[in-house]
Formats: sequence, C-alpha cells, structure tokens
Amino acid sequence: MLFAGKFQGSILVRSKIEKGWQWMSAGTKCKQKSPLTIGQNAKKVPMLGFRSLHHVVRAPPPRSTPPTVHQLLRESIQRVRNHVQGSVFKNQSRAKGLWKPSQTLAFGVGAGVALHTGWSKMNRAECKVKANGATRLLEVKKGSDLETNNGEHFWEVLRFLREDVWYLLAAVASAMLAAFINVQIPLLLGDLVQVVSEFTVREHAGNYLDAVTRPALRLISAYGIQAVCTCGYIAILSSVGEQLATRLRTALFTSLLKQDIAFFDIHHTGELVNRLSADVQDFKSSFKLCISQGLRGTTQIAGSVVCMYGLSPKLTGVLVITLPIIVLAGAAIGAVLRKLARDAQEQTSRAMSVADEALANMRTVRAFAMEEQEAALFSQELDRASGLQSRLGFGIGLFQGLTNLALNGLVLSVVYYGGYLLASNEVQAGQLMSFLVASQNVQRSLAAISILFGQAVRGVSAAGRVMEYIKMEPSIPLTGGKCILYHSLYANVEFDGVTFSYPSRPQQTVLKDFSLSCPRGKVIAICGPSGAGKSTVTALMERFYDVTAGSIKVDGIEVTELDPSWLRGRTIGYINQEPTLFATSIRENIRYGDPQATDVEVEEAAKLANAHGFIQDFPSGYDTVLGERGATISGGQKQRIAIARALIKRPSILILDEATSALDAEAERLVQDTINAVSKGRTVLIIAHRLSTIQNADVIAVLSDGRIQEIGSHTELMKRKGMYADLVQRQASHDH
Repeated sequence: MLFAGKFQGSILVRSKIEKGWQWMSAGTKCKQKSPLTIGQNAKKVPMLGFRSLHHVVRAPPPRSTPPTVHQLLRESIQRVRNHVQGSVFKNQSRAKGLWKPSQTLAFGVGAGVALHTGWSKMNRAECKVKANGATRLLEVKKGSDLETNNGEHFWEVLRFLREDVWYLLAAVASAMLAAFINVQIPLLLGDLVQVVSEFTVREHAGNYLDAVTRPALRLISAYGIQAVCTCGYIAILSSVGEQLATRLRTALFTSLLKQDIAFFDIHHTGELVNRLSADVQDFKSSFKLCISQGLRGTTQIAGSVVCMYGLSPKLTGVLVITLPIIVLAGAAIGAVLRKLARDAQEQTSRAMSVADEALANMRTVRAFAMEEQEAALFSQELDRASGLQSRLGFGIGLFQGLTNLALNGLVLSVVYYGGYLLASNEVQAGQLMSFLVASQNVQRSLAAISILFGQAVRGVSAAGRVMEYIKMEPSIPLTGGKCILYHSLYANVEFDGVTFSYPSRPQQTVLKDFSLSCPRGKVIAICGPSGAGKSTVTALMERFYDVTAGSIKVDGIEVTELDPSWLRGRTIGYINQEPTLFATSIRENIRYGDPQATDVEVEEAAKLANAHGFIQDFPSGYDTVLGERGATISGGQKQRIAIARALIKRPSILILDEATSALDAEAERLVQDTINAVSKGRTVLIIAHRLSTIQNADVIAVLSDGRIQEIGSHTELMKRKGMYADLVQRQASHDH
C-alpha cells in the first residue's frame, strides 16, 4: 500500500497492481514486503492499508522548530497505531479478540505493509485478501501469534464431555484392555509356535494334541476377549461422540444467537453454518478415532516395547534408536499440515457462503438470469478449496508413505538382526516369532497413528474454529438490566445528541448529533433521501447497536440500562419493509411474537392487523404452511401477518420501518388502514419512503446527512417550502 500526497496533508491510498498505479480495488490479491520510509511532496511511502479507498491522517500542529526525520517517524507511527487500536482493527478484524498491543499488525483490503509497535524495528509483514463473491472477506495474518490456539481449544472442547465422563472412562478401559490383550497375543502365539517347533524334532515326539491344546485355547480366549472389548469401546465412543457433537452444536448455535448484530454484518451465513455442520463433524470424527485407535495404538506400542525388551534387549535397542527419529520428523511435517488444514477449512466456508447467499436469494438470481454466473463463482471458490484440500491430502499421503517406508524398513532390520541372533542361539524360534509379531504390532500401531495424524490435524483445527465462536462474548448482552413495570410504562422515547457509526464502517458517521422526542400516543415520522440514516434510528431504538455518543432514553432511563430482552420482547413491536416469515404455519408465525399466546389471542391479533379475512380464505386457515420466507403469499399479506406478530405481544412502542414502501396501491391502503387502527395509545415511530403515508403524523422529521434538517407537522413543513416540500413535490411528480 502506498501513499501519494504531501506528508503534512491528506493521504490517498493507492495500490500497485498489474497495470500501473490505480485506485485500490477491494479484493486485489497482493503480497508486498517493504520497509517504512519517509516521502515528501507526493513521493511514494509504504504504509498501512485501510478498508476505504482513501483515509485521512492529520498532521500535527505547527512547531516552532522543524522536526527531525526520527521525530516524524515516531509520531506518524504512533498516530497510525493509535488509530488502528482505536477503531479499524477492533471493528474490522475477523480475528476478533486475538490481537494484543505488543503484536505486529498486518491487515487491510488490497495490499498492505505492517507497522511494528517500535519505530526502530520497522518489521516487514504481509496481508492477503481473498474474494468471496461480490463481498471481500478480511484475513488477518501474523505468523502463528494471530492464529487461533487450536491446541488449547481442543482441550476446552473436551469439557463438554463432563456428563459422559464415566462412559468415556469405560470406553478407555475397554480400549486399553483390548490393547493389553493384543500385546499378550504375540507371547501366546510364541508359546504355541515353540510347542509346534519342538514336535518337529524327533527326540521331543509325543502326544501333539495334548501339548498344543492349552496354548491354543489361551490364544483363542485372548482373541475372543479382544473382540468383545473392541466392540464395546467402539459402541460407547460412537454414542459419546454423538452426544458431544450435539452439545457442541447447541453451544455454538446458542453463542451465535447471542452475538451482536455487528457480528452478522461482517460474517456470512454460509461460514457460520459450515462451522455448525462440517467443523463439528470433523471434530467428532477425529475425537472418536483418536480416542479409540489412538489410545489403543499408544497402549499397544508401550506394552509391545516392554514385551520385546523382555524377549531380546538387543533387538529392542534397534527400535528404540530409530523410533524417535520417525516421531520428530512426523512432528515437523505436522506443523505444516495443521496450518494447511485450517486454510482449507476456511476456504470451504467461503465457498459455502457463496452457495448460501445464492440459494437464499434465488428469486433475484432467477430474475437477472445469473444462474451460470453464480455457478461459476461457486465453482471458482470450490476450486480454491479443492486445491488446498489436494495439497493437504498430498501432504498427509506423503507423511503416511514416508512413515510406512520407515516402519517397514525397521521390521526388515529386526528380521535381519533376529536371524543372526537365532543362528547364534541367543534367541529361540518362539521368542523370535513373538518379537516379530510384537514388532509388527508396533509397526501397525505407528502406521495407524500416522493415518490418524491427518484426521487429528483436521479435528484440532475444527475444534479451534468451533471454540473461537463459542467463547466469543457479545458487547451487548441479551438479558440483564432494569425493567419498567407495565402499569408504570409511559413509553416516552428521547434521542439526545446521538452520534453513530456502524462497527463495520467506523470511519463513516451515519448519525450526527441526532435529537428527537417521541411522546406517548404520538405518531412520529422520519423521512429523507436514501442513505440518510433513517433505518439506523430504528436499529438504535431496538439496541441492535450502541450509540457512539449521546443517549437514547425510555421514560428517562437510558436503553443501555434497560434489559434488552424486555425492551425487544415486550415493549417494542418492530415491522420492517421486508418482514421475514418462517416456513411454518401462519398460526406459529403470528405466535412467534408471544410463544405463550393462545389460539384465541392469535386470531385477535390477526383481526387487529386486518389479516383474519384472507387467512380464513386459505383451505387450511391458520394452519396453512408458508413457503420459505413467506414466498407463497403476497407482499401485503406478509406485512399484515408481520403486524399481527408484532401486535400479539401488546407493545407500547411500535416501529414501522418503511412498512408499505414495497406494496402496490391496494395492499398499501389495507396495511395503512391497519397501521392507523393499531397506532392509538402507542408511541409510534414511522420510517417513511412514501410521504403520502405520513401526512397525518403528529411530527415529521426530515433527516439528511445524519442530521435533522426540518421538523414539524405536514402543514407546517409545506408552508416552509424547504426540503420536505421539495421531497413531496418530486414524489408527486414522479407518481404522475
């Protein structure tokens, strides 16, 4: 990222891409490394990348003496660092909670160069942004420090096993018993081989069946016990694994539901659903395999080594010398594979986000004939994911292949050296057979563990991704705070000097010193051009976000002191321009506003919302199942069901966010009649696009550029012939 412009003034961000110096486009892939230097009068200066296409860094006040280059360096770094710590990183980083002030920062949209916290150590870093459809997702890289501590998260996930700890211990005991029996099998087999070998020598001839029966029965019994134990621990672990997956998904989904609305502004639904499904599934599979085969294999290795040492210390020495080398080499390869596994999972999440977005907006895709483009975009993201998965698969395959080669070479060494010891009469035939079988147990166990290693890599990475969101705490709690008794609630709402910027766009102020009174029993309307911040007012009223400055009060109490669940669940009824209905019955959609409501109360709410008539016309009436998002009914019908859903909880404050702007004239008239009927005795805040719907409002506030430009009744504002009158005139001419 380069700055072009004077150091003392505004700095415009540019990015060096394929065709010269151009304005940086979000999503440009780049990897740039260069030290920080000072440039003057439009010289190019490597600097930090920001989300917006330009960013202003203010110069310090004039000094009596000219600053030195070192002073300029220190101050410029400190100013940018303070700005980053205060806004950009906290609000835009996807690695929320992972950054510490002592760490190097490396991020941005497009290319970027990081600044170290110390000016004398201007470290080089890199940043990378990957495409996801039309939206770009911000990645944060800082070596291993900014990566989720997957190892710690893996152990944190295991706390979800507390309820099944006894079942888990039973499974572990069964697995260890099976492993112990498997360790004894080579010894029992060696005894049997020794008996058979003795009958090959004439001087030891006797009753063969009598001699062979006892060791054969012991061996068969061992095989039987091993089979029962294996069946037991696999069955128990399968049950425990499913219970673990259920608890993880429940905890993750519950945590996601608690997150701030700002969290969903920057995270795609497909990514979140992928963590609920694929990541939990990966961890569950890894958990079961690592506990069963991993524990069994480790126990077999330890037991077999002890047995082999008792059989022949010399042959055991060959294994002891070579095994650590294999283990260390595997650990080195594993570090690379873990990072690759996480990258592959994240890219898969991005691909799923593209699919989820397209399927959720299928009508729009179909309306613009974008099926092929969406398929191509999804295929492009899948190709990237497939490439990473292929690299991961190649790495795991290489690891397993090298491991098997080393282990087979180890067995050949044992056979070669064992033959020498047998010829020297240092070991007997039965002992050598037992040692060979035990060494094969070690070889098979190590090979199984090497195969498990790839699964464990995925599992640990998945655990980190799941726990990252489970541990995340919202800045706005769902519950806790004051509640105003219903008979004491007047529902007077006061906006006092509210200033607000969205967390995802902290550099853009949406509301500036916004003040407005909404008394009980009055209808307050807010209108203005698109992008003026009208809908933001309703979002702040619902406390979807906290204000940057100023306050919002209900009956003199700031909303930050009120219980959010009481405010949203019992006090405010919210109806937006495009209400979302669920793919269930009309009755359950209305009851969503009050799950305890009776069927009679549901019908009363529908009558108030002027919805009872058309609902009764459906063959199944209130039990009619709607399509996804209410796609099987008209816009006006959806709005009236949404109004019924809001009214069933008997709200004292009613918010209507452009509730009729998307309707035709007849549907608008019906919905408007409904709104007029239910507004009596309530504090009503209307966000209006069609000004004809608010002419009877008690107060109309005209909002533009985040500020109230005019306020008054329809008659008063028309007499002033200001912005409101101009909006009315333009809309009237457009309608005609």
